[in-house]
Parts: sequence; C-alpha cells; structure tokens
Amino acid sequence: MRRGSDAGCAEDCPVARAHGVLGGKWTTLIFRDLLPGPQRYSGLMRSLGGISPRMLAERLDMLEEAGLVERRVYPTNPPTTDYRLTALGQGMGPVIAAMAAFGSSLPPATGEA
Repeated sequence: MRRGSDAGCAEDCPVARAHGVLGGKWTTLIFRDLLPGPQRYSGLMRSLGGISPRMLAERLDMLEEAGLVERRVYPTNPPTTDYRLTALGQGMGPVIAAMAAFGSSLPPATGEA
C-alpha cells in the first residue's frame, strides 16, 4: 500500500473519499454515539467530553451535508432537536465494530487503568 498523503490517489479512490468524511478527530466517536439511536445535541456534548460546541456543530453539519446524519427539529416550546444516522450512515456500524474489536486488542495507553 502506498504511504503518504491522499494526493497521489485517484479522485474516485473509495478510501480517500471515506477519509474525507471520516478523517476528522471526533467523527468516528459521533458515529459511535449515534449508532444505538437518536441523540440530542446536549447528550452528544456530554458523551464527547472535550469537544467544543462549535466543533460538534461543525461536524454534525458536515455529516448532514454528506447525507450520513439527519437532524430532526420537533415543534415543542422550546424546540427540541435530535440527530440520527441515515441509512447510509448506519453503514458505519461494521466499521465502528471493527474499530472497537481492534481497540480492545491494543494495550492500554499510558495513564489508563
């Protein structure tokens, strides 16, 4: 496999296209949290300790534009919003499961119990 940036990949390289969507620091963790079902913004903020509100909003917007996440606004007072994976986004389930299996086989990082 070729090393280095995706600059040498053809435009239709599926790995480069996937990396373009999934390459962000928080993206796979957002998928992890949305795979079980819809989540409200505040729930995602709690689960993703350390993410800034701006970064979460940007990631969710990007995933929505890519057709992977759907935002639903409910006409309550005040309005409530939740986020859920689309059918295309649900396709990340096996990828996240594979990452979890691989992560379980790694030794704990320095400072972890």
